[in-house]
Amino acid sequence: MHEHALMADLIGQILKTAAREHARRVTAVSVRLGALSHMTPDHFGEHFEQVAAGTIAEGAILHTVTSDDIGDPHAADVILTDVEVES
Repeated sequence: MHEHALMADLIGQILKTAAREHARRVTAVSVRLGALSHMTPDHFGEHFEQVAAGTIAEGAILHTVTSDDIGDPHAADVILTDVEVES
């Protein structure tokens, strides 16, 4: 359930960014996976493909950076760091 809420929030952020930019499609998304987020890049990618399906983010290239700093205040988070769009 946590993953579903996390991914719904993330795709919402991506689509809001795209709307602000008057984008036709999202070409790439960059995220930072916290050390305690319980997400590997592959696992995250599977979830991203599911939530992006049928949206302008479908087919976007996904860039992930994984932190290993468990002391980071955002260690449990998945943080959207960049959205690239095509207008």
